[in-house]
Amino acid sequence: MPSPDRPIHVVEDIRFRAHRSPPRHPENPERLAAVSRALARHADHLTPLAPRAAHREEIIRIHSPGHYAKILNAVKRAPAHLDADTFVSEQSLEIAKLAAGGTIDLALSVARGEAACGIAAVRPPGHHAEADRPMGFCLFNNVAIAARALQHELGLEKIAILDWDVHHGNGTQHSFENDPSILYVSLHQFPHYPGTGNFNEAGEGAGLGSTLNLALPPGCGDLEYCGLVHRAVAPMIRRFAPQMILVSCGFDAHRDDPLSDMNVSAEGYREMTHAVAELARDLCGGRLAFVLEGGYAASGLEEGTDAVLGALLDPGEARPLPGPANRGLASLLEATRAVHAGRCPDLGAL
Repeated sequence: MPSPDRPIHVVEDIRFRAHRSPPRHPENPERLAAVSRALARHADHLTPLAPRAAHREEIIRIHSPGHYAKILNAVKRAPAHLDADTFVSEQSLEIAKLAAGGTIDLALSVARGEAACGIAAVRPPGHHAEADRPMGFCLFNNVAIAARALQHELGLEKIAILDWDVHHGNGTQHSFENDPSILYVSLHQFPHYPGTGNFNEAGEGAGLGSTLNLALPPGCGDLEYCGLVHRAVAPMIRRFAPQMILVSCGFDAHRDDPLSDMNVSAEGYREMTHAVAELARDLCGGRLAFVLEGGYAASGLEEGTDAVLGALLDPGEARPLPGPANRGLASLLEATRAVHAGRCPDLGAL
């Protein structure tokens, strides 16, 4: 619960808008204006945390030195595209380092107990960035870099990453799919960009079972998302018992988003936040941080941010249990249990 001694820390900085997009590109600086409007409504309860640029050494815990050099060289010829969707402008390397560094310091402040929880309103987003490949609007994988910093700086042994961006976080999954110390859980539209994240992708080697992919068909909304969070995500995270939870918080499953076919409302985001905050309180002393990923409708970004903050600031309000599984939710739970029931028998139970 936030208090004067343990506030909600927020990473927000006008400099994140200096990562300039091509004309009519969906990942543009105006996205943060929508987030800022929601943050402003809760400003009395938030404490700013100034971001700093991540060091190269922090970044290459996740990315290869060649990847870092690729971004460095690209900005020298900016503006430039790294692939059909991913771009750099003259300041993009410094802004991407600022996003990674701000995410690191937010996670560390929460893990140390200096903040009750936190939100990083950063761009460019990160969860598609592979170890050696920028993609999907992403240059550096902010959440993955922060998770490794928590392990390196504070010695955390078990971290859970919940990704509810509408696109599968291929970069985050591939960073940790052999690592049993990181649980990666993703709810995403499937099939959809980037084409990864089917149910049977459950981790590899020593990390088998530490990846949970919930591949949702187009048209899913609050019932499916909240039902899966309560009946699949929560049992998996409880069994894993992390010391901190990070949320890759995309708002592109919102019903207004132009890059998806989902129907999540503000109430859906509020309920998912309540659920994950309850998990954090029960399992890891409330250690919970949200990091902005996608979201390309101003209404979705504003409503989603407002819903997350509202749930964090009022964790005690009554909230409904998800209703009985409809046919779509039941089939999603069945597909999940087919892969993971042997490792997590509680999957599917209320």
